[in-house]
Amino acid sequence: MSVSRSAALAARDLAVVWHPCTQMHDHETLPMLPVERAEGVWLHGYDGERWIDAVSSWWTNVLGHRHPRIVAALKDQLDRLDHVMLAGFTHAPAVELAEALVSVAPPGLARVFYADNGSSAIEVALKLSFHYWRNLGRGTRTRFVALTGSYHGETLGALSVTDVALYRRTYAPLLLEPFLVAPPDGPSRRPGETVEGQVARSLAELRELLQAQADVVCAVIVEPLVQCAGGMRMYPPAYLAGLRALCDEFDVHLIADEIATGFGRTGTLFACEQAGIAPDLMCVSKGLTGGTLPLAAVLCTADIYAAFYADYASGKAFLHSHSYTGNPLACRAACATLAIFRDEPVLARNRDLAAHLAARLAGLADHPHIADVRQTGMIAAFDLVRDRARGLRFAAAERRGLRVYRHALEHGVLLRPLGDVVYFMPPYVITPEQIDHMVAVAVAGVERAAAD
Repeated sequence: MSVSRSAALAARDLAVVWHPCTQMHDHETLPMLPVERAEGVWLHGYDGERWIDAVSSWWTNVLGHRHPRIVAALKDQLDRLDHVMLAGFTHAPAVELAEALVSVAPPGLARVFYADNGSSAIEVALKLSFHYWRNLGRGTRTRFVALTGSYHGETLGALSVTDVALYRRTYAPLLLEPFLVAPPDGPSRRPGETVEGQVARSLAELRELLQAQADVVCAVIVEPLVQCAGGMRMYPPAYLAGLRALCDEFDVHLIADEIATGFGRTGTLFACEQAGIAPDLMCVSKGLTGGTLPLAAVLCTADIYAAFYADYASGKAFLHSHSYTGNPLACRAACATLAIFRDEPVLARNRDLAAHLAARLAGLADHPHIADVRQTGMIAAFDLVRDRARGLRFAAAERRGLRVYRHALEHGVLLRPLGDVVYFMPPYVITPEQIDHMVAVAVAGVERAAAD
């Protein structure tokens, strides 16, 4: 009997590749999915299979796979310059991208430092904030404030400001200890409490912390509006505005982790815009290149940049680097991505798609196995539960979300639940009809997963 192309490649893979965020033993029974090509919203296998990429390949592919403008830009750039180090050298794509980012970023962000991925960007931002205070002679500032349930990456610095035990527990002896404050999201709202009251309570908790600890705090770090890998926990823009005011009052930095929330995901180009605020440092990655190549950037204020600008002998330089910092191919892809946002009504289309998704989700409010249906722009999520009416959840060890994943693959949709949190974060080229299918498959998967 002949072996299919997909099965043959999967077997070769399992002999040599160690996959990210995976217990490899699972693949004794969990199918590996070889992908041959991609186009728009679709991932295509080797044997005629295809799946709607409902999670944008870990939230990177905002404009659809192989967008023709990005592909053309990459082909042109490859004929010119593939790579050169950015220490002592420069090139047009790095300069043009920095100019474009500064022009569309929240006001006051004036400088761009490149990195390779989201976790690396968080490392840069944390180090910049700490080093800034040290350069100013305020070396007692060594701590960071993060939100409960937060996730900012898996390198040691990024993990230090992450509050997800699944990722953090093993490496705790190696990590910094952040101060944690609760955001005003749905799960932490008290019975009878209004959203406004919850925001005020959460900000009062942060105020109390900063009153006691501001002299040792470098920065507050948050994912604006949506804590994505932390369970798609969502909070209102008013909380961001309050954060900005408290950071100003107590003279600490505000770091906005827009790695997952940037480039249109929440309804605006950057989530911070919805609160009318500008952070001191902003990290971007994922959708920056339209999901084609790894690249990240940290934007900072002129004030932060000035604290490092001195004679070399002063010891104030920011000596941080990556070999592929500002890679020309990645920068060119990012320039093309920003040009698409500039030239085409991407955000306007997103509002229409988000409204359609909201209408499709509205009917799930009374589903017996679905709780806390929530949405911010083109990010939507709900919890898979044993009994919504009685507030009963499944034990995490049962891995019911994995059953939803399996069901979705059988019906042409790639979903990747976060535990029992089922979420949708599709490319912006998805159609209303594909949204209908995506949600219908997810709901059928929930019903199948919830069955004993």
